[in-house]
Amino acid sequence: MSETKTAEKPQAIIRIEDLYKSFDDLVVLRGVSLEVDRGEVVVVLGPSGSGKSTMLRCINRLEEPTSGHIWFEDTEITNPKTDLNKVRAKVGMVFQNFNLFPHLSAKKNVMIAQEKVLKRSKAEAEKIAIENLEKVGLGDRVDYKPSQLSGGQQQRVAIARALAMNPHVMLFDEPTSALDPELVRGVLNVMVDLAKQGMTMIVVTHEMGFAREVADRVIFMEGGVIVEQGSPEDVFDHPQFQRTKDFLGHIK
Repeated sequence: MSETKTAEKPQAIIRIEDLYKSFDDLVVLRGVSLEVDRGEVVVVLGPSGSGKSTMLRCINRLEEPTSGHIWFEDTEITNPKTDLNKVRAKVGMVFQNFNLFPHLSAKKNVMIAQEKVLKRSKAEAEKIAIENLEKVGLGDRVDYKPSQLSGGQQQRVAIARALAMNPHVMLFDEPTSALDPELVRGVLNVMVDLAKQGMTMIVVTHEMGFAREVADRVIFMEGGVIVEQGSPEDVFDHPQFQRTKDFLGHIK
């Protein structure tokens, strides 16, 4: 029966193959291919306009790829017949601008997708919302509205909202870039904890300390292509390409 064994390599939870994305005449992604294994933390670096966020948004089809293929688990999400809502229910996304409902409490913000998408009962959604708000350090703020919370707290509500859906992977699009510097650490601490718990994560960020501490793999993008990738030590301490060296030189 040994021919049925498939344990040699971890199963890629996300597979991107020859991905292109254009906005009219502007080509933002130029043939990106990438595999992310289950439980892996991949940090994506690069200058503004390099295609990092566009790649992330193509993974759950918030942006429509121009060409190429993307698989999530065993489903090709670039297939027009794919039920995107089913896929998105398993892919948590955290944006740089929180995207909370201003008129709802933190708890209600975390409940709403559970009830509408997962069809959980109000009681179950409320229980899971409170558990996840406690997990991100906001157990005493469940009834606060976004305007009563700091930016860092709002971003932690957004993370709790994504976690409440029991995602198989979490996508973070510059989650700390809209925050005051003193609020960044609280959000990064939550993300560090998630990584320690084995959550698969793709993180677009400029936080180099976080990348060094948490990433299994660092990817450097520029001009719509992956220029270089490797362990944090490889990319930060021994970059192979001049474009990577120039970028890291500017931000150190």
